[in-house]
Amino acid sequence: MKQLMVVSVLSFVMVMSHFSPVSAQGEATVLFLMINPGARQGGMGEAGVALANDANAVYWNPAGLAFQYADPDMDNVGEATLMHVQWLPQFNLSDLYYDFAAARYALPDIGTVGLAIQFINYGENIQTDTQGEEIGRFNSNEVAVTGSYAVKVNNRLGVGVNLKYIYSNLSPGIFVDNERREGRGSSFAVDVGVLYFASFAPKLSLGLNLSNIGPKMTYIDKKQADPLPTNLRVGLAYKILDSEYNRFTLVYDINRLLVRRYKDGTSDNVLKAMFYSTWTEGDVSTQLKKFTHSIGFEYWYTDLIALRTGFFYEDPSSGGRKFWTFGGGIRYSFIGVDFSYIYASIEDHPLSDTMRFSLTILF
Repeated sequence: MKQLMVVSVLSFVMVMSHFSPVSAQGEATVLFLMINPGARQGGMGEAGVALANDANAVYWNPAGLAFQYADPDMDNVGEATLMHVQWLPQFNLSDLYYDFAAARYALPDIGTVGLAIQFINYGENIQTDTQGEEIGRFNSNEVAVTGSYAVKVNNRLGVGVNLKYIYSNLSPGIFVDNERREGRGSSFAVDVGVLYFASFAPKLSLGLNLSNIGPKMTYIDKKQADPLPTNLRVGLAYKILDSEYNRFTLVYDINRLLVRRYKDGTSDNVLKAMFYSTWTEGDVSTQLKKFTHSIGFEYWYTDLIALRTGFFYEDPSSGGRKFWTFGGGIRYSFIGVDFSYIYASIEDHPLSDTMRFSLTILF
């Protein structure tokens, strides 16, 4: 008998629609790669490509890892961080959550290595037959494992690279018209990051991260393969105040999804989309509207207490997400705790009331 799957329509569709940095509905797959980890960065409007000075740099900008062990007498050789988020809390889905873990370790005279794991659980789904009768249940989830390496080119310029393996487990294998079909796929991707501390402005740093560069992911048919969410993130960080007891920093990021999909369902390969077709879709005004903007501020009193706020903006033609973020952090000895909160003025916004908590350990 022909069998059908009910793939948790609510949670899956909402996740696909809301967590990419641009309006990516239907354009790419494994969009969980675009959930921004780190409660610290989450409190600053989800910006941090040029302030990648913790273990979360594995995600935000791997080049930032290169500068985190500059002084052996002051800096820790290693750092690890953990984060757990109940995703889209407005829907009260207890089994829809996102986890992130990362670590970095400095190898003197060699560089810095890092490791990260991203995991999203979509919850339990129901499998039915053509009459709508339940015939089984299964869980859907996706995971990515990332390895990083970063090195300083000189005292102002660092470069970093990530290699990641991605596994998508949306549904088990079933038979349809005597053909086995699976909602499972895997792929790999590369991230490339650059971080530069400006010589012309000592308090300014500039960052760039080109992430998720890889082949399309195939679930059933190669002809129907979906592109990965290749993303360009560019930003700056400026130290407005940098004294012994007080530090106040401005951060600003812009993002652009580099995926080109056509009305017939086909899409360009990653290189063509990155360097050509994505940039030729529409006029200059249309192109500018495809960027999202994140601006944030971070204040530290000594190295003990931090306060953060920020704003995220997406053009209405590309999804229209707008929300404020707030957060803070405490550091004591080798342990740090950070939290962030999303406030969206739109009633029942899926991301509103999202809270991130991160634990950081230095060693």
